[in-house]
Amino acid sequence: MALHWKLVVDCRDPNALADFWAAALEYVVEDPSEFIAQLRESGQLPDAAVVEHGGGYRFAGLAAIRHPDDPFVPLSGIGEGRRVLFQGVPEAKTVKNRLHLDLQVGPDALAPLVTRLESLGAERVAWVDQGPAGSWWVMRDPEGNEFCAG
Repeated sequence: MALHWKLVVDCRDPNALADFWAAALEYVVEDPSEFIAQLRESGQLPDAAVVEHGGGYRFAGLAAIRHPDDPFVPLSGIGEGRRVLFQGVPEAKTVKNRLHLDLQVGPDALAPLVTRLESLGAERVAWVDQGPAGSWWVMRDPEGNEFCAG
């Protein structure tokens, strides 16, 4: 039986990075506001573990995005399919990623994609041309995590 999985990204600002990647991938930022309210009312979640973000309440050190077509738990907003979790860590990124996303749109849609990603806070790093094997942009998200667009 295949395993369920999620990609976890260490970062300094989970909520801001979740917003970036949700917009970049056209995913949905999970909204745990109702779940957080229940946890706070029952005394199970201290105020220090919560931030206001995006018009609601989010966990201070965690944020996630999910594919808009995948099922999710209504109370918590937690996706039950394709999902990326952003986990707060105290240190900044210092070396190249060992794992990265490849956003694939094809040559005709690449320029508009790169322009849109830059408007969200990404930056171009290098153009890679592998001839018949393909070409793409190496880019960085707002926290410096590398990804490819091609």
